[in-house]
Amino acid sequence: MKILLVGSGGREHALAWKISQSPLCEHLICAPGNAGICEIADCANIPADDIVGLIGLIQRESIDFVVVGPEAPLALGLVDALTEQGIASFGPTEAAAMLETSKAFTKDFCTRHDIPTARYDVFTELLDAKKYLGEMSAPYVIKADGLAAGKGVVIAESKAEAETELEEFFSGKFGDAGTCVVIEEFMTGFEISFFAISDGKSVLPLIEAQDHKRAFDGDKGPNTGGMGAYSPVPGFDQAMSKRVMTEIIIPTIEGMAKENAPFVGVLFAGLMMTGSGPKLIEYNVRFGDPECQLLMRRLDSDILEIFIAASQGKLKSLLAPKWNKNPVVNVVLAAKGYPGKYKKGTKIIGVDAANLLDGVQVFHAGTRRADDGSLQASGGRVLNITAEGKTIDQAVARAYSAIDEVIEWPDGFCRRDIAKQAL
Repeated sequence: MKILLVGSGGREHALAWKISQSPLCEHLICAPGNAGICEIADCANIPADDIVGLIGLIQRESIDFVVVGPEAPLALGLVDALTEQGIASFGPTEAAAMLETSKAFTKDFCTRHDIPTARYDVFTELLDAKKYLGEMSAPYVIKADGLAAGKGVVIAESKAEAETELEEFFSGKFGDAGTCVVIEEFMTGFEISFFAISDGKSVLPLIEAQDHKRAFDGDKGPNTGGMGAYSPVPGFDQAMSKRVMTEIIIPTIEGMAKENAPFVGVLFAGLMMTGSGPKLIEYNVRFGDPECQLLMRRLDSDILEIFIAASQGKLKSLLAPKWNKNPVVNVVLAAKGYPGKYKKGTKIIGVDAANLLDGVQVFHAGTRRADDGSLQASGGRVLNITAEGKTIDQAVARAYSAIDEVIEWPDGFCRRDIAKQAL
């Protein structure tokens, strides 16, 4: 089959790496891709959100199947457009993608379908939002309703700070994404990323990971798209996986079907593991980044076969996926200044050598090749250093060894405490 993968991040490099291993994949094209993806697939310089351009590419190349990586084209209705053209694809429709594109929709959906989540309310007016703060106690969780590249959540430690944040939200801090705001109670516990794949009726559970959202060690600094992750997560066992499926994932798939928006694709549940059990923080409708890199490293089954079965409504016919039990860690190397302003075009050396280390696989995100063939940074999150080990300690040591001893990039930084909780 001729496959098109849409996207350009570390998630897409991991997906390209895994898809290219499938016997079903004869030719892989990625749009737009990055410097790492270009080593294993043909890349077409078409942005992921250029729906017309992507459909033109698909028609010119006679693509058999499309895998959509990031959220932006899903929100724009790429899958709907492909379906209208009779092109087979994996990913949710624009209506089903509302689970990610509108936090207000998802919170109200949870209420309608008795899915455990934090107490909340939704606001489109600043004064009403400020008034609601008086009904809650600090800290306050404030979320932009729409897509904000993983950065649209603020935890305010005081009422005064929360009021200031609300003023910034409604003044355009997150653009149109912040014109509607969700205010939630602060939940105590630890966060888990849990993944499942659905064909609209059946659900296939995958595995869990734990992300590190803040920019700096000790979970300090601003929220980012993710600075690292690890899997498996100690204490998250099969019994808890079944509970998450029973209480959260399955009711979601059934609820979306009842509301005439059947969900086909990856359902990524951000969960808070509280004293009373798992509660939904938010949904994403695609693989997480940096979590996807871990899942693809640990998955021993054919991911393309799973995607195709889901698109055809045939998940029930598949055997449960096989997983490598060894721990995998992903440490993100980001440009200094991220998630704020940062320089582009800085030179990176040593990635190929790092890939030769035991258990190490580097996935590119914001990278490009210069005219002289050198590797350059072109984004905020630039490289994903994934490492597998027989123990979590060994996996962590291998990842940081690659960063400290092999990769040379003075303009990059990383957190030094990835997987510390597991250690």
